[in-house]
Amino acid sequence: MQKMNDLRRIDLNLLVVLDALLAEQHVTRAAERLHLSQPAVSHALGRLRDLLGDPLLVRSGGGLVPTPRALELQRPLIETLARVQALLAPSGFDPAASRRKFRLAMSDYGAACLLPALSRALRREALGIDLEISQGSREAMLEQLQNGEIDLAAGVFPELPAPLRSTSLFEEDFACLLERASLPADGSLDLATYLARPHVLVEMSGGGAAEIERALTRIRERRRIAVRLPHWNVAPELIAGTDLILTVATRGLRKVEDRSLVIVPPPFVLPGFAFDLAWHQRGTGDPGLDWLRSQVQAAAT
Repeated sequence: MQKMNDLRRIDLNLLVVLDALLAEQHVTRAAERLHLSQPAVSHALGRLRDLLGDPLLVRSGGGLVPTPRALELQRPLIETLARVQALLAPSGFDPAASRRKFRLAMSDYGAACLLPALSRALRREALGIDLEISQGSREAMLEQLQNGEIDLAAGVFPELPAPLRSTSLFEEDFACLLERASLPADGSLDLATYLARPHVLVEMSGGGAAEIERALTRIRERRRIAVRLPHWNVAPELIAGTDLILTVATRGLRKVEDRSLVIVPPPFVLPGFAFDLAWHQRGTGDPGLDWLRSQVQAAAT
């Protein structure tokens, strides 16, 4: 009973303000995010400091920096607010009536594989739902999931931290793209030719670039990277008229129409990989996220 009485004296809206302040690390931006005035957010921060006995955010440069106590609170706070939101949400989810915004992270490879079909499905069934797409490294996407900054992440995730869950969207393998005229006379790409040629490396493709290097290491070989870039979409255009070779996920080459180019298998054992959809366990049971996951899975097929 005493605990219940203590809880009644706490304005739980303060937790929403704290969540926004920790995310934005700026009073004005937090106020804009919450649709509140700047003085109201400053007042709430003062109450939070008194309540928790900690400054929580201290000035540094033009913004605010969380204290160790604030950083300690951030993840439990995100999870608690997500549970409260799920508790208060309607038992069902009507995509046609929803006005929700979902945040997804994926590479441009993932976007090419998923977004065209996903966008068409949403325009048919859920005109009020908005998508916010971001791009980042594998590590960044997993961190954003854990911090509650995104709802879903699509990519190659061989290992996931305990709070995260995933499902495989599809199995993928690799192919090489090169000038048809640069192939050996028999029309096949052998290992000696592959290693002698310069290569294009797409580092943030989300399509398993690290797996290629590991496969070469297993046979004690290395390739020369002549062009290193973070964009998958433009990579095939670099090959025409050159001696370059591009080794990427096969789906990334589906739209290559240049007849001077040829797609062939890699000349060494290069295992395929699973392209996954990941989310935080706190989103399990959220009808809206359950529906969106099903739409992404349908788009992948």
